[in-house]
Amino acid sequence: MSAKPIFKEVIRPPLWLILFMYFMLDSLVLAIWAAFDSVAAINALAIATVLGLVGIYLATSSIQVRDGELIIKKAHIPLAYLTEPIVIKKREFALQRTRFADPAAYFATTFWISEGIKVKVQDERDPTPYWLISTRRAEELKKILEN
Repeated sequence: MSAKPIFKEVIRPPLWLILFMYFMLDSLVLAIWAAFDSVAAINALAIATVLGLVGIYLATSSIQVRDGELIIKKAHIPLAYLTEPIVIKKREFALQRTRFADPAAYFATTFWISEGIKVKVQDERDPTPYWLISTRRAEELKKILEN
């Protein structure tokens, strides 16, 4: 059994994004209802609801520090290989995700969180130069990774 996480943050899509997805899917259902009949619209609504819930599930991620590892979704790396955590604010974070991005890096970013942390990977067997992580609690995560 694994130990209790030292750090845990669940990142869910914001309400505005969920509502946007909902209204886009509902507009599709409305178009199907207008073109066909109520049975087709009800079927489309059921499918759209399932797709929306799957979308929310897939957009949700978690960051954990537990058992000497940093775990993000299914990716994990021992803390011993992580060095130099840097908190990155809005403007610089946008540049790190785009213009200054290294294709070999691991990106655990979301477009609705505009700050995060960059952690270098010091493992000669791993070609990944760093992890770039979206988080609302960057300072707290940095302190944990430094210790």
